[in-house]
Amino acid sequence: MNKQQTILNTINFVKEQLHNAEGGHDWFHIERVWKNAKLIAAQEENVDLLIIELGALLHDIADSKFHDGDDTIGPQVARKFLEEQNLSEDIILHVENIIKYISFKGGHQEQKFKSKELDIIQDADRLDALGAIGIARTFNYGGFKNRTIYNPDIKPDLNMTVEQYKKSTAPTLNHFYEKLLLLKDRMNTSTGKQLAHERHDYMEGFLNQFYAEWNGGA
Repeated sequence: MNKQQTILNTINFVKEQLHNAEGGHDWFHIERVWKNAKLIAAQEENVDLLIIELGALLHDIADSKFHDGDDTIGPQVARKFLEEQNLSEDIILHVENIIKYISFKGGHQEQKFKSKELDIIQDADRLDALGAIGIARTFNYGGFKNRTIYNPDIKPDLNMTVEQYKKSTAPTLNHFYEKLLLLKDRMNTSTGKQLAHERHDYMEGFLNQFYAEWNGGA
């Protein structure tokens, strides 16, 4: 099977799997990450574009947030699909590891797998958590989980363990401090860093406006 057909099969598979997904983790999120990954990859040398495309398309095929925190389902679903595409074990294992290690889960755990392809997809995914899209996704997910928008009495917790981060029910605005505003300094590639800086500044402007309005200002 040629690369173009494999990518087309993957797109169709992801669309089918995520047809009822929450709006911040649906096909359109996948599509944006896929496009961002290709944009960043074009500026990098010695990368495997097939692995980048497959990893980007499959990175949220079964997000643990929607599976009781189970991180093993996504890699298992991806592996089964990729095996059906008759891909080599090297490719399958690489994509599987990308899915395992792409996500920010709070805490200070060490990333156990590294590759240039993972760096690129991780940056692409993190970009979609920043800027205007990031703000929209954050409040969409907060509404999906019926969370309070903001409570000044509940402060952000920057020292959560992975399990505490997964189980957090804190107000949506806390997520900006517990994750989103931390991403700019965790980008891997020069292109990712540049784009993240612009989106980070946009979010800080939003937060300043939010607090002004909350406190009866402009």
